[in-house]
Amino acid sequence: MLLKRARIEAYLPEKKVRVYRQMRKAIEAEFLFTFGGCTVIKGIKGLYLLSGEEPEQDEITLVYADMPFGLDENFNAVSEYSDAIREAAAEALPEQSILVVVHEVYHSI
Repeated sequence: MLLKRARIEAYLPEKKVRVYRQMRKAIEAEFLFTFGGCTVIKGIKGLYLLSGEEPEQDEITLVYADMPFGLDENFNAVSEYSDAIREAAAEALPEQSILVVVHEVYHSI
């Protein structure tokens, strides 16, 4: 049997600056204490183009958690929550470099 859940993901640049480590730890703690756990995947490679130049590469850490409910019935609350995570990161970091994604996943139970 499949159970529908909402998953929130935060993609953070892995920089050797204290404020980035603090933001990652804050998001980890937020997801841990709000949803009962989270997964952290370090060392992901991110590629992007800057107006026709050579590709740039960043090391990214992904922090994600599954919410104990589906997205459809809680869309507005999840939208506000994800906006709050993104806004907190935008205020704390010197650049707008965090991506917050929410999507549905299905757990086999």
